[in-house]
Amino acid sequence: MIYAIYPQIHAFALQKLQAGLSEKYTYHHVAHTLDVLEQCTKIADLEGVVAPEELFLLQVGALYHDMGFLYTYQGHEDKSCEIADVDLTNFGFSKPQKEVVFGLIKATQVPQNPQTKLEEIICDADLDYLGRPDFYAIGEGLYQEFLWQGIVKNELDWNRVQVKFLKNHRYFTPSSIARREKQKQEYLQQVIEKVARLELL
Repeated sequence: MIYAIYPQIHAFALQKLQAGLSEKYTYHHVAHTLDVLEQCTKIADLEGVVAPEELFLLQVGALYHDMGFLYTYQGHEDKSCEIADVDLTNFGFSKPQKEVVFGLIKATQVPQNPQTKLEEIICDADLDYLGRPDFYAIGEGLYQEFLWQGIVKNELDWNRVQVKFLKNHRYFTPSSIARREKQKQEYLQQVIEKVARLELL
């Protein structure tokens, strides 16, 4: 069975990310990929509808979903698919298996629009932190990365982006809605209040 080679794929993908990602990626780093992988596995278990091969493909999708950042910031999902195509062919994946992984990678593109249960799971795993206690710590990493990329200019800019993003975001799986949505809404209110304070300065 192909999922017997998962340990090799896991090691190969992580080594690739560790060797190639710039230290300026303070959000899209190896720890983020590992977090998404962990949450994919956890949400799949909570949803209770994922077969072994599906879980394997979901985990591979998590490992490769941000691989494109090795080469580009904008449009990294397409680059991630290109890299996955080469690597997974070398690992002996079939065309249908690769197509599932490509779909998983593309599903994480914002605004998210998952088409399958597996895609819903990876979307929720990718943004699981929005309803977690480490919301502000992880958000600070994304803020620094956005400053580096020129996406935001200052803290007020950043918090306005946060408000818009949190308002537009939705979780898809029942387990993520149950575990994360209430806390996410509390963070949204806190960030709205922070924007109001910053606008008075």
